[in-house]
Amino acid sequence: MNILLFGPPGAGKGTQSSLLKERLDMAHISTGDLFRENIKNKTELGLKAKEIIDAGNLVPDEITIGMVEDVFTKLNKDFILDGFPRTVAQAEALDRLLEKKNIELGRAIFIQVPHEYLLGRLTGRRVCTGCGATYHIEAMPSKEEGICDKCGADLMQRKDDSADVIETRLEAYENSTKPVLEYYRSTGKYVEVDGTGETEEVYSRVSKVLD
Repeated sequence: MNILLFGPPGAGKGTQSSLLKERLDMAHISTGDLFRENIKNKTELGLKAKEIIDAGNLVPDEITIGMVEDVFTKLNKDFILDGFPRTVAQAEALDRLLEKKNIELGRAIFIQVPHEYLLGRLTGRRVCTGCGATYHIEAMPSKEEGICDKCGADLMQRKDDSADVIETRLEAYENSTKPVLEYYRSTGKYVEVDGTGETEEVYSRVSKVLD
C-alpha cells in the first residue's frame, strides 16, 4: 500500500517511516532528502532548485514533482511519501502523476499529537556542543544532567527548540496543511492515527491502518 505521511514537527514521522521501511520493505521518499540529493549530484532539477533557493525564492511545484517522478520511475515497491504535498496544487499535481504512472494511493495518514505533547517533545531536546550528539531531558536524558555521555562537553538547547520558536513552527504547519488534509478527506483516503505513547504503540496503530 502506497501512503502519504503527514504530521507536525515532533509527531514522529521520521521514526515511523524508518520502521515501515525496515519491517515492511517500503521505500521512504522524503522530499527534503530528494532536494539534497539532487543538489549534491548536480542534476538538471537540482541545479535549477539550487539557483532558486540561493536567490531566496520558493522552489516551484513542477521541480519538486519532477524529482518525485524521477524516483517513481525506479520504484519496485510500495512507498511512503513524506513532506509532499504541502499545498492543494501539489496534491492535484501528485494525483496527475500517480494516474500517469498507473500508481494507486492507499492512504493519507496524519499522525495526530496534542499541541502540549509536541511542545514537550521538541523543547526537551538537547544537543552536545562538542560532538553534536542529541538527547532529550525526558525520553533520552544524559547520565549526568547537562553533560554529554560521549565526549563530556556541555549540552545546550538550540534556539529553534525554544518554546516561542516552536509555537510559531507548529502554528505555521497547522495553517499550511489544513487545506491539504481537507483535500484528502474529500477523497476518502484520509485517516488519523494517535501519535501519543511509545514508538511501538504508534507503529501498531499505523500498521492496522495499512492492513
